Amino acid sequence: MYFARLLVAAVLIPTAVLANSENPQPPTEEVIVTAGFRDQNLMKSAGSTSVLSELVLQQRAARHLEDVILAVPNVSFTAAGSRARFIQMRGIGDLEQFVDPKHFPSVGIVMDGIELNNVATGALLLDAGQIEVLRGPQGTRFGASALAGMINVQGKDPGDEFEAEMAAGYGNFDTWYVSGNVSGALTDNLAARLAIRQFQSDGYTDNTFLRSDSTEEKDELAVRGKVLWDITERFSAEITALYVDADNGYDAFSLDNERTTLTDEPGTDAQELAAVAANFSLDVGRAGEVRFLTTYSDSEEFYAFDEDWVFSGFCNGISCPFGEFVSSDRVERDREQITGDLRWLQEFGNFAVVAGAYIHHREEDLSRERFGFFNSTYETNRYALYGQLEYAANDKLTARLGIRGEAFDDDYLDSNLIDTQSNASYWSGEATIEYQFNPATLLYATLARGAKPGGVNTNAVSVTPFIIAGLQPFVTDRHRFDTETLFNKEGGIKARFLNDRLAFRLAAFHTDRSDAQLETFVYDATTFIFVGVLDNVDDAENYGVELELDWSLTDTLLFTARSGWLETNVESLTVFDLDLNDFRELRDRDQTKAPSWQYHFGLRWQALPSLAAQFAVEGQTEYFFGYYHDAKLDAYTVLNASLEWRYRDATVRAWARNLADEDYAVHGFYFANDPRDGFGTNRRYTQFGEPRVYGVELSWAF
Repeated sequence: MYFARLLVAAVLIPTAVLANSENPQPPTEEVIVTAGFRDQNLMKSAGSTSVLSELVLQQRAARHLEDVILAVPNVSFTAAGSRARFIQMRGIGDLEQFVDPKHFPSVGIVMDGIELNNVATGALLLDAGQIEVLRGPQGTRFGASALAGMINVQGKDPGDEFEAEMAAGYGNFDTWYVSGNVSGALTDNLAARLAIRQFQSDGYTDNTFLRSDSTEEKDELAVRGKVLWDITERFSAEITALYVDADNGYDAFSLDNERTTLTDEPGTDAQELAAVAANFSLDVGRAGEVRFLTTYSDSEEFYAFDEDWVFSGFCNGISCPFGEFVSSDRVERDREQITGDLRWLQEFGNFAVVAGAYIHHREEDLSRERFGFFNSTYETNRYALYGQLEYAANDKLTARLGIRGEAFDDDYLDSNLIDTQSNASYWSGEATIEYQFNPATLLYATLARGAKPGGVNTNAVSVTPFIIAGLQPFVTDRHRFDTETLFNKEGGIKARFLNDRLAFRLAAFHTDRSDAQLETFVYDATTFIFVGVLDNVDDAENYGVELELDWSLTDTLLFTARSGWLETNVESLTVFDLDLNDFRELRDRDQTKAPSWQYHFGLRWQALPSLAAQFAVEGQTEYFFGYYHDAKLDAYTVLNASLEWRYRDATVRAWARNLADEDYAVHGFYFANDPRDGFGTNRRYTQFGEPRVYGVELSWAF
């Protein structure tokens, strides 16, 4: 009912404003999407794509994906750390990672050509020009890196004219940041841009045992450099370097589900990333264009948390039937990867062709300290050939066919003497028809296939001999998991109305998941072993609708609406139910992290040429967050606002997110962890999203 009222208000209020306005309406802005093989106009290209502009990022004071991603329909995130580590699209995506190596996330993240993927914490929005969110499998372009979709963060390019900007801000929770960038031509054929930002915050948790309000502090440094070099008239290079040093705390969970903790060993979520991308382009005249993109990245991660969530001696003076459980978990990962992508693009007559080859190599070393020491080495390789053919039958009808074949192999070895290798081959691609009904209206239909390689549940293999016999057959049968394939059917319309004042995008989709990789757990209460496994499900489906609307109501008032409806289903999955302490069969169950509704409604008012205000309401309905229990994370709605004043080259912006101080969860666990009841009651434990946060920023461009 609450959502229905919001929806009605969101439609009626702008309509009333428009009816009483006598001002002429400006056209909506043209947006170019860069994530594909060729740059495309958002309103004239098939696919359910959202674009978050630099202005949107500024209004929300967004420094990271988690600050803005909830404004996109059918996209959510899971924290599992100090920042959003895992993204879900249309209910598909990873939720967490411990010891088991995960080949590639279901939702990929690319920043200026650099595949961040498993190191999403590095996706700080430093000097970002726009964020492109592509829903649905992007198999021809990205292969196994984009089973459910892709997020492309596009940084600003250097220009020919000198420009520079400095900014500083301060907010509650002792949050402050300073940033600056400088850009311009170095020679007649060489331009460069350099940006840097330091961000610091005490975080949103009070640790009463340590008497500290900064055990979840964020200390993040980001540096980005970009060079555009016209080597010759036909040969050019674009080189991007990225460095991120995040030294964050992690102290998120408490036995009483509060923002106050009692840990004596608060955790850490630290990451250092250095990466470079070099993109070369050669114009070969009538033969078309050749592009080569190569990237290299090296990241070090340190992730630790206090498993018992209390201090040693917590049970002194109170009743704890079985005493205390004292444990901490510390994981270090060193990951190095290199990619190469060579492609040829050509246009002749009514045809446009793309052909390419791709290689990806990754090495990952892990060490873990928990009840002893554990280490592993993991190496993966991907090789792909791909091609795309586009045919424009006439001015209205265009057909496109793309296909990609990939080969995958991996090699794993750990201190539990697990030594395993695997290899697989799979294909992905798409077939699309676009019909330009009139200059302002595009209709499209797409069939797309994605794939994600299988692997070994290494943690399950290592602990099988130590769990009770009744659980062993289940775990043994799940030592391996198979390749998941996904088949997506989608249709949509993109149109402009009211003399280009209204931009409207609507997409409907249905996805069949075959051998869907779903995460579940088994718990051995005798040995206190909690085993996570990826399990395959024969039949799962996801379907829904995404609506986006940008409406220039007057010269000074812009209304935006984003809404996603999603239904998901798992036909049958065998799980170990913690409440039953036994196995059961889940049937016709919603998938995890798949809220039925997500919504965002916003208004931007340009009151004066120098004064603007923005207000937005957004939220989502409740959803399951695991398969081994029936607990859900609650629905929520948050309010965001900003006010900015410009004077010559200076801008002052006041901003706030979650104005009503709504408590909402971004991650959850379900198990028994309270010594006061003898670890006998399973409960839902949640990690909260940000509370009410606000601040002021001053920037100066020159």
